[in-house]
Amino acid sequence: MDKQIKLFLEFLQNDKRLSDNTLQSYRRDILQYDDYLVHNKINYTKVTKEEIKEYLEVLHNMNKKTSTISRNLASIRSFYQFLLKNKKIKADPTEGIQSPKIEKKAPSVLSSKEIELLLNQPNNAELKGIRDKAMLEFAYATGMRVTEIISLDLDDVDLKEGFVSCRMGNKKRVIPIGSLSLKALKEYVDNVRPILIKDEKDRALFVNINGKRLTRQGFWKIVKYYKEQAHITKDITPHVLRHSFATHLLQNGADLKAIQSMLGHSDISSTQVYMQFQEGNLKNIYKKAHPRA
Repeated sequence: MDKQIKLFLEFLQNDKRLSDNTLQSYRRDILQYDDYLVHNKINYTKVTKEEIKEYLEVLHNMNKKTSTISRNLASIRSFYQFLLKNKKIKADPTEGIQSPKIEKKAPSVLSSKEIELLLNQPNNAELKGIRDKAMLEFAYATGMRVTEIISLDLDDVDLKEGFVSCRMGNKKRVIPIGSLSLKALKEYVDNVRPILIKDEKDRALFVNINGKRLTRQGFWKIVKYYKEQAHITKDITPHVLRHSFATHLLQNGADLKAIQSMLGHSDISSTQVYMQFQEGNLKNIYKKAHPRA
């Protein structure tokens, strides 16, 4: 099975649509599945549907999240589809196995006051503070994922027109940048980034104090630091800024399809989860908008 896993992972690496995080998830899931088969002396080419279901039950008994179990099944199914395509097996043993239903939990969202408090924490008198201010403002202004933000190059941002081009794999979307974020970003790009970078050929937009491209871990630490500085009790991650971006747009009358486009959701149902925060404002919107209200 080791050889086939290696070939499968190489096949996935050539798929430009997949992010590094997705590739790592596939690798983790398949290697864990392989360990289970080896431990239970099950031949991967002769595994039955019932044995795969038993494996999913094992994950459930390990208190794995429903989303994790569902992702594991998707990874295993992709592996067997790969084997089927390459004629290593005659049938896909995962066929007909239903993924566990994932309950869509309400995303954690900051209030407008909490956002303002958080964004006002960086010290504009320091290089690091100016960079952090630009980053936090940018994350909230665009709703981009942390992986997307740290992958940006200077050329992806149009400071004159006020928009950013976000590319992930073969997909591209253009997101406007608000005036406050644009102001903070210009100050960082013009006055701080040139001091931080060690090599002028480096095109990374956001860099750390050593002049290297900022990492996911670095971004998370920055958000956590300012959360504590602001004495906000809610758990705040870069993704919470993304949730807050979408929720506040919706609450202020933005179109759901426009928000879907800016977030980069392929399915509108992923965006509709924010509608639950809209219910409190529906009556006010109705009274303002309906001629017979």
